[in-house]
Order: sequence, then C-alpha cells, then structure tokens
Amino acid sequence: MMLRAYPDRDAWAEGAAAAIAADLGAALARGAGASLALPGGTTPAPILARLAQMPLDWARVTVFAADERCVPEGDARSNTGLLRAHLGQGPAAAARILSLALAPPTAEGVARLGAELGPHLPPAVLLAGMGADMHTASLFPDAPELGAALAPDAPPLMLLHPPGQPEARLSLSARMLSGAGAIHLAITGADKRAALDRAAGLAPQIAPVAAILPRATVHWSV
Repeated sequence: MMLRAYPDRDAWAEGAAAAIAADLGAALARGAGASLALPGGTTPAPILARLAQMPLDWARVTVFAADERCVPEGDARSNTGLLRAHLGQGPAAAARILSLALAPPTAEGVARLGAELGPHLPPAVLLAGMGADMHTASLFPDAPELGAALAPDAPPLMLLHPPGQPEARLSLSARMLSGAGAIHLAITGADKRAALDRAAGLAPQIAPVAAILPRATVHWSV
C-alpha cells in the first residue's frame, strides 16, 4: 500500500484525478482500449469532475461502476446514473458507460451483466472507496455472500444482500477488484484514516477493503 496524504480536499481531488488519468493513459498506450471501474456516492464526485476534463482518448475507454444498488438507473441512488452525470461532460463524454442497472435483481440478469462486463475485466484502472466499516464496493463485512465474493474462483459479478441496506447490491468480486491493472483508493476524514489503519492489519473476511490494499495507492485528506 502506498499512502498519499494531501493538505486539503482540492489538492486531494486534483492529485487523485491526475494519478488515475496517468494510469489510464498508460493502459490506453498498451492496447486498443482500456476499462475504468469507479465508485458511487458523493465522496469521489470532486475527483470524477476533474477526471472528466483530462485530455485522454476517452472514446477508447469503457467505464462502469464497481458496484451498484439494485435500483433503476434513473433512481437518485444509482451509481451508474451518478457516473453518467459526472462523466457526461468535457472530454470524458466520449467514453462508453456500461450500465449495471438491474431492478428487480434476478440470477439471469446478474449472469447477463457479468457476460457484458467480461471482456473489460479485470479493469485496467480501479478507483475504489471505503466505508468506516471497512467495506469496499459492495463487499460489506456482514454480507452473507462475503465469503463467496472473496473466494479465488468467485464469479466476476455477484449479488449481495448486506443487512441494513435498503436494497440488494451488485458488486465486482474481490478477485476482479484486486486484479485491476492499477488500484486507487480515495478516502477523506480522520475516521476513514483510522479505519484504513485497522484494515491494513486485518483479513478481508473482517475488513473487505484489505483485499485490495496490497497494491493500492491510497489518496487521503482530512
């Protein structure tokens, strides 16, 4: 794990966006295209706003959420909807965004979306987030399916039912997250820094984010 600490959140967003763009540009230089997996929520919004303005060959980039709530894409809680809003401006508007919208969730739907994602996995670049409970994507510590999602032979995309969450979740499995060509983790605040420090010494079964930490560049600001 490499930790980059920034003096404020503007520098945090600028630094993380620049690092992601550099890795994405390198991936594009190596092949015909590149894939970018991104988190939802409000925390990464400043990073995504800056990333959207980066002068990359976005027409060769395929973007998708690393996890998704099982709600329609038009729902305010949809990660895919948020990605379209953040990246639908500037140069990034040329990127292809794959939707993980699946409501209601069905086994057939999960298999279909997994097959659509297949050619783009593992992602060339991953930007992940982390909760204070040390979850990442939708790999929650108390999800009944966590053990299966952490397994070496886990399917690329899994349906999880974390207790306390208002809907089921789709998530890339741990092997897809940890297998990304470049891994970035963006967090803010003293509570997340403390959770990160705890997670570094725990197994993924207790702290799921630990599955991606060995190769991650962590971007943190207060």
